[in-house]
Amino acid sequence: MEMTEKERMLSGQLYIADDEELAADMQRSRRLTRLLNATTEEQREYRIQLFKELFGTTGENLWVEPPFHCDYGSHIHVGENFYANYDCLILDVCDVTIGNNVFFAPRVNIYTAGHPIDAEVRNQQLEFGKKVSIGNDVWIGGNTIINPGVHIGDNVVIGSGSVVTKDIPSGVVAAGNPCRVIREITEKDREYWLRQAEIYRESK
Repeated sequence: MEMTEKERMLSGQLYIADDEELAADMQRSRRLTRLLNATTEEQREYRIQLFKELFGTTGENLWVEPPFHCDYGSHIHVGENFYANYDCLILDVCDVTIGNNVFFAPRVNIYTAGHPIDAEVRNQQLEFGKKVSIGNDVWIGGNTIINPGVHIGDNVVIGSGSVVTKDIPSGVVAAGNPCRVIREITEKDREYWLRQAEIYRESK
C-alpha cells in the first residue's frame, strides 16, 4: 500500500510538503498559535488549554511564553513541568520528544526538517525529517539551535548560543558552535547548589 506524504514525513523518508492533508494540519497549527500568541497575561488557563490542544501530548504542568511558533504542533510531546521562554520555535515535521523538568531560555530553536544536499533533488521540493529527543532535567540556554536527529540525554545543561549538531550524553555541561561537551556534572555541583538553596531558605 502506498504511503501518504504525511506517513513518509513522519517516518523520515523523502516527502513533498505541498499536500492536502499536511496543509490542513498546518492550518490547524496556524490557527492555534495565532490564538495563543494573542492571549493576554490574564488568560493563563486559556493559554494552557490552547497549548494542550496544539501539542501531541503534555504533562499536567506546562508554561510557554508567547510568541511561540511551530509547523504542526501535534508532533511535539512534552513531559511534566515544561517551560519555554519567549520566541521558541519548533519545526516538528518529525516527532520532538521532551522529558520532564525541561526549561528553555529565550529563542530556543528545534529543527527536525532537513533538505537534500543535492540541488537537483532539492529543487524537486523533496525534503525529509529526523526526530529530536531531549531527556529529563535539561536546561537549554538562550539562542540555542538543535538540529535534526539530535538526542540530548538526562541532566544536561546546554550553554547559550550553542548549535547542537550531534547527540549529547547525560550528565554534562555542553556549549559552543558546534556544541561540545565541556565537562561532567559532578557531586560537587550538586553539593554547592543544594547549599545555595539552603542559604536561600534560611534567609526567608
